[in-house]
Amino acid sequence: MESALPPLVPGTLYLVATPIGNLEDITLRALRVLRECDLIAAEDTRRTGQLLKHFGISKPLISYFQFNEAKRSEQIISRLRAGEKIALVTDAGSPGISDPGERVVKAAIAAGLRVESVPGPAALIAALTASGLPTREFHFVGFLPHKSGQRRKAIESLKAVPGTLVFYESPFRIERLLEELNELLPDRQVVLARELTKKFEEFLRGTAADLLAALQQRSIKGEFVVIVAGCEQAVRNEGGAQ
Repeated sequence: MESALPPLVPGTLYLVATPIGNLEDITLRALRVLRECDLIAAEDTRRTGQLLKHFGISKPLISYFQFNEAKRSEQIISRLRAGEKIALVTDAGSPGISDPGERVVKAAIAAGLRVESVPGPAALIAALTASGLPTREFHFVGFLPHKSGQRRKAIESLKAVPGTLVFYESPFRIERLLEELNELLPDRQVVLARELTKKFEEFLRGTAADLLAALQQRSIKGEFVVIVAGCEQAVRNEGGAQ
């Protein structure tokens, strides 16, 4: 019952997860926080404005993205100290996971302010749980470095990691990543997840070589979650393809 729900706490930073594709994935709690907060800090105010309009919510918006994090963090902390209730959102998913958020969270905690997570959609979990690869232990990397040498070094450092590896990658660099995985981890099972929760959601499974050949025959759209079997699975399976 809504009347029994606790009110938002003044001086609290709320980290609100937003849909990664399907708008139905937003939680009732997320909607309530967005309706009741004093201010919403958004990675892209235009995109968040569209989300708010869809759900009939009207709130003041300020931008909070990679290149204004330092300045905005100071402003947000000041407003939290004044007792405002502030929601932080990114374009999709959970703030702070390969998206802006970590800096202001650290600043709020250092200032003795309350930080509360409003969990919800996450591409990482959506892809991993449906991948068919082990989920008991996994290592989330996020986006690898753009420069080839740094990327290769990062992949090399992950060779001995026992858990399933999870990366994010853009459509512009996915083929390059698969080429590097084919060279450095050729026997590993790889799963590509794209357009998660959207109409054209798709999972592709095989070795890096299999997937590279498949992508070269099609148009590549949408960001990817790349899931790679850990070193212990490679030893057990000896590279057997699905």
